[in-house]
Formats: sequence, structure tokens, C-alpha cells
Amino acid sequence: MKPKILITNDDGINADGIKALEKILKPIALVYVVAPSQERSAAAHSLSFNHPLRVNFLDKRHVAIDGTPTDCAMFGFYGLLNRIKPALLVSGINHGVNLGDDITYSGTVSAALEGTLLGIPSIAFSMQYGKTFKFYKAAGFIRKLCKNVIKKGLSENTFLNVNIPNCEKIKGVEVVRQGKRIYRDKMMKKIDPRGKSYYWLGGKQPGFVKENGTDFSAIENKNIAVTPLKFDFTSFEALDHTKTLLNFIK
Repeated sequence: MKPKILITNDDGINADGIKALEKILKPIALVYVVAPSQERSAAAHSLSFNHPLRVNFLDKRHVAIDGTPTDCAMFGFYGLLNRIKPALLVSGINHGVNLGDDITYSGTVSAALEGTLLGIPSIAFSMQYGKTFKFYKAAGFIRKLCKNVIKKGLSENTFLNVNIPNCEKIKGVEVVRQGKRIYRDKMMKKIDPRGKSYYWLGGKQPGFVKENGTDFSAIENKNIAVTPLKFDFTSFEALDHTKTLLNFIK
């Protein structure tokens, strides 16, 4: 019997990336798709608490939700699968990479984080922007990686963030650390037709710190970047220093 895979994303149920991912994984699994009814990019790890979730069952294995990617992961497990853990949760394929500090904003990555919190082996897949998305260039790699994770599992409290270069020929695969993004944001003030001010976050294209062994360098070299991530944010090297900050307590 084929294993069950739960798929979600942040680009929405009708995005080409999630359709490609389902097609890639159908030969190896019984696929369930739970995704936002519209794009929810940069939703991060947010949940819907202030309103009920509107759920649209397109069929028995395809569900659209007017919520966040995290809502979708939770509904997939608690609602659609009735607390029966799938063999794998996969998020993506995102339209654009999720590298460096960008992962803190990413709904794609946060859905995989939620899967990990639910005790499900999870992977986030993203692809570099281009004139068109060559999702199927990485089909063999995606399928083999998912089969291996189902078979061998992942390290405790760890999920994978996978970024794919958008090119005709992918050179290889690198296991790399999270890189460092350089943001050039600014808050721009505008005036609407009624004369009232509003603000729009924008700025120049962000850069990144050029270092070998990072997700940025892997993509720059036309390699698939695979980064193991964990949700324990504790800065262990800062524990002792933090204690000194509290030495005023008697």
C-alpha cells in the first residue's frame, strides 16, 4: 500500500508549483492536498484565531482553506486525516527561493515547521524565480528525497528546507547552512486619491553575505541547497552571558 503524503503551500491551491509537486509525488504515494484558497506568501507561522476557517472540499483529497499555510497543515492532520499521521508532509513548490533570514517570513517553510511540531517528517521545497518555472527539472531528485525520508526519517525536531535553482541543467546537490540576507527595506509614504496617507514596505532588491557552504552560495552555483532546520531557537552559547545579566537578582 502506498504511503500517505500531505501537501500544502503558501501560493494557493491553484498555484503551478503545488500542482507540479502533486504530479511528481503521485507515483510513490497517496497524495492529499490542503492549501490556502488564495496566495498567503510571507504569512510565516501565523494561525487564524479571530475567525472560523472556511473549508472547501474540492474532492476527497483536495481541500482549499481561507487560512494560512499553518492552518492548512493543522487541518490536514486534525481534520482531513483525522489525526492519522501521514508518512510525510511536503510544502511547496514555492514560487521563489526561501534562503537565509527569509525563512522567518516564509509560509512555505512554516508549514513544514508545523508538520514537525505535529510529529510528521516534513520538507519545504522552493524554486528560484525565472521567466518560467522549470519545476520538473528537479522531479527525480524530489521523488527520491521524499522516498528516502519516508524510509529513513529525519533527525529529531528537524525538517528540511530545499531550494532549487531555476536552470536548464542543475549541477548537483549541497547540504548547506542557512546564509545571511542583507535587507535594504524602507517604509514609503504615499497619498491615496482621498488625500489620506498610507505606507508601503519596499526598497531595493535585498542582497546576501557571500560565504561558501550556505544556501545562497549553493543556488548561485546552480546546485540544489538542502538545509536541515530545527525549531529550538535557544542560543546555547548565550546562556552563560544571559545569567550575568541577571546577577542583580539576590
